Amino acid sequence: MLSIKDLSHIYGNGVQALSGVNLTVPRGMFGLLGPNGAGKSTLMRTVATLQQPTAGQIHFDGIDVLADPMALRRTLGYLPQEFGVYPRISAEDMLDHLAVLKGLTHAKERREVVTALLQQTNLYPVRKKALAGYSGGMRQRFGIAQALLGEPKLIIVDEPTAGLDPEERNRFHNLLSEIGENVVVILSTHIVEDVADLCQNMAIIVGGRIVAEGEPLSLIEGMRGRIWRKVVDKAEVADHQARHQVISTRLFAGRSVVHVVSDNDPGDGFEPVPGSLEDVYFSTLRASRAAA
Repeated sequence: MLSIKDLSHIYGNGVQALSGVNLTVPRGMFGLLGPNGAGKSTLMRTVATLQQPTAGQIHFDGIDVLADPMALRRTLGYLPQEFGVYPRISAEDMLDHLAVLKGLTHAKERREVVTALLQQTNLYPVRKKALAGYSGGMRQRFGIAQALLGEPKLIIVDEPTAGLDPEERNRFHNLLSEIGENVVVILSTHIVEDVADLCQNMAIIVGGRIVAEGEPLSLIEGMRGRIWRKVVDKAEVADHQARHQVISTRLFAGRSVVHVVSDNDPGDGFEPVPGSLEDVYFSTLRASRAAA
């Protein structure tokens, strides 16, 4: 279990990226959901011991992470939002090199581990191919392979599906789901569907603060009877935004689907609809920004 208490971080230019973050992350897939600039990557980098926070505590399975970062690194797998590799090296050779750095010095054992990870991530058939020739999804799967070196107990993946096509995204989801059965996996993303599809527990971060957390189904249940929908022409959207608490609009077949949050029937032809995690997310963002 990962425990984060009163974590804050202020950058040298005075920007406060995190403010009093408290989280308990159990085993399994945990989604950290928030818009760009919300503090997700700062929090992930801090947990991964890549930067020291201004204040707060982090503990993982008896490890005081801030006092003993090396102890965490021995049990950590990390896939950052952007990671660099030597482009002209094959995936097999690169993973072998990273395995040495991870402490797998016995050649036969290392070869077995590398082979198993390439098979698990469905890269074994292209193991001899240079990484420069990999597609975006293949590179992300290679990123997961390197994150799994050393049998980590805590795995952090930061915006892993951004830019992937639907087929590769589904493949990546299946891989993450398999990994998340026995360890702590933190999925940091701005994509609601990733959290809805994968995570048993989640939190929403806005402006460096945790503004909601819990099980996705429980958070959705909390919206029961409060979400209303209407399909309108695009020209009518501004009028509804002025008169209702609009949380989202999206285009469908050339018209706008408007969702509002209201404890009572807002009238104007809106109909009640079951809440979704997207409704939870957008209503939480709206409330947080209104209170700021």
